[in-house]
Amino acid sequence: MTRSTSQPPATPVSDGAGMGPRTAAVLVFGASAAVLVVEIVALRLLAPYLGLTLETSTMVIGVALGAIALGSWSGGWYADRVDPRRLIGPALAISGVVVAFTPLLMRATAEWSPPLLFLVAAGTIIVPGALLSAVTPLVTKVRLTTIAETGTVVGRLSSIGTVGAIVGTVVTGFVLISHLPVSGILLGLGGLLVLGGVVMEWHGRRRRSAAALALVVAAGLASGVAPGGCDAETRYHCLEVLADPDRQGGRTLVLDGLRHSYVDTDDPTHLEFEYVRAIAAVTEASFASGEPLDAYHLGGGGLTFPRYLEATRPGTRSVVSEIDGGVVDIDRELLGPDFGGGIEVRVEDGRLGLHELDSNSRDLVVGDAFGGVSVPWHLTTRRAMTDVSRVLDSDGVYAANLIDHGDLAFARAKVATVLEVFEHVAVVGEPSTVDVDSAQRDGGNMVVVGSDRPLDPTAIEDGLASRETGWTAIAGDEVATWVGDAQVLTDDHAPVDQLLQPYDLTS
Repeated sequence: MTRSTSQPPATPVSDGAGMGPRTAAVLVFGASAAVLVVEIVALRLLAPYLGLTLETSTMVIGVALGAIALGSWSGGWYADRVDPRRLIGPALAISGVVVAFTPLLMRATAEWSPPLLFLVAAGTIIVPGALLSAVTPLVTKVRLTTIAETGTVVGRLSSIGTVGAIVGTVVTGFVLISHLPVSGILLGLGGLLVLGGVVMEWHGRRRRSAAALALVVAAGLASGVAPGGCDAETRYHCLEVLADPDRQGGRTLVLDGLRHSYVDTDDPTHLEFEYVRAIAAVTEASFASGEPLDAYHLGGGGLTFPRYLEATRPGTRSVVSEIDGGVVDIDRELLGPDFGGGIEVRVEDGRLGLHELDSNSRDLVVGDAFGGVSVPWHLTTRRAMTDVSRVLDSDGVYAANLIDHGDLAFARAKVATVLEVFEHVAVVGEPSTVDVDSAQRDGGNMVVVGSDRPLDPTAIEDGLASRETGWTAIAGDEVATWVGDAQVLTDDHAPVDQLLQPYDLTS
């Protein structure tokens, strides 16, 4: 008797009819890419209202991952109980409608009911994220014709989905956000998803798909009147320029809902914001009047202070590191293509730009860089301050704008870090904020000053008074007492987003 060596016939799992390998690959690739596009763009939509902070990013990423987990699990569950070909089209169409309406929903909620913004934002991420993540197990079930090829089908589609997510991330970060408004990205994506649903539902449920497409068109029309629009959307910010009704040349640069710079296009010596006047007072107290300076600016904004230095100290040469090229473009529109003969603007990260400067090459370094309500953490550390000290000459001065509220944990940590590097440090701000004996610190803007030569707090206070700031200055032992036991920020540990208590943007 001879034993047969032939294998038993493979157990059929699905007939695979109506979906070839290319269609399956396109569906999985596109759905996975769309999830990442929604996640990244959601951060841009929320930045003007919640700030572009680590907490905001963590929340969006966490919600998106939860949506992916929910969709993958539920998609697999339904694939075993319902013909998956009946579900793919509606999943794409419904996702497209929600994605298209997301800008309108988020901006309207932020305008009219801020406390609900988190719930609405979570919903606009969870619904499309879960539905689109369900596409992969649904398609897998359709393509899984026999048990014998389970590993091949699952592995191939999983790999394609991962590649789709990578492409969605890269294209959104490097291409879409650079060239298209956020609302345009989501409307376009929504339309593509609904179109995919129409194709999948071409046989049997055409009316429902057509209705979804009509809803996307309605979302596009509604977005035209939605609140919270921008004059321009850059890689990093929602940007607006507001005219001052009280000054003909006055313009306020608003980034993500926050006033970042005030520029008088007719009079560069006009300084509207108190903290800029405070930096001017520090500069005047530290250098002879009218003396030209070699200055470096971490953060450009509207170029208010570089233009002030050029106007009041002819011959001053300012190098500015501004990471957002869109902001620089707006500056050129407002101020002219050359800004001023002594101002050089470089589109670069400030930490990298600082590292490229020669040692002992600057009289003044001004720090005024913000990402939303927070400060780029890598510009606050002891290593960054050491690089600032390297760039300054022996009589050089560092002056940086700080914003903090509550117990001023971040501001005190930043000053503690400056104390580690510079021999002489002063803090300038509202009396209730910098007074070491104050029982109630209101917070807001402050300026920290560091130098290896003695500072003159009396001269600084005279300058503050002449500029009608109402601010005061502390130095020496008062600064040490004000700092207390605050931690020093390092490249290895700089929890800026956790320490800083921003102004409540939703109030």
